[in-house]
Amino acid sequence: MLRDILIQKGLSNREAEVAELVSKGLSNKEVANQLFVTEKTVKFHLTNIYKKMNVKSRAQLIVWCLPHLGFVESEARIEAQNNAAAAASYNSQATQTIPAGSATVSGTTLPSSNNGINRGGNSDIGAMGI
Repeated sequence: MLRDILIQKGLSNREAEVAELVSKGLSNKEVANQLFVTEKTVKFHLTNIYKKMNVKSRAQLIVWCLPHLGFVESEARIEAQNNAAAAASYNSQATQTIPAGSATVSGTTLPSSNNGINRGGNSDIGAMGI
């Protein structure tokens, strides 16, 4: 996918391979080892790539290539799914367990110790001293 786009932009097949590997985070030495060429050859290809792509650095090349790599979209989708699952799990826990002082209350059950507070019936009577 990325390679096809780079070739359409005027890069040779080898230059597109180099650009793709660099965009995936490989160093010049790693690219050279993978393509069975010298580091000097990789640097030569990068110089041509920068000129043809009208970028000034490796970082600019990577930024240009990122939207076309494919894994960026999948990672974003996976992260969104994980965030949604975490939120659902949190909401589920929040509705089941309510902190109340040092005790934990499930559902609508109140803690056994009410600390002298009238929680039943008409609490206004207790507050007014009637």
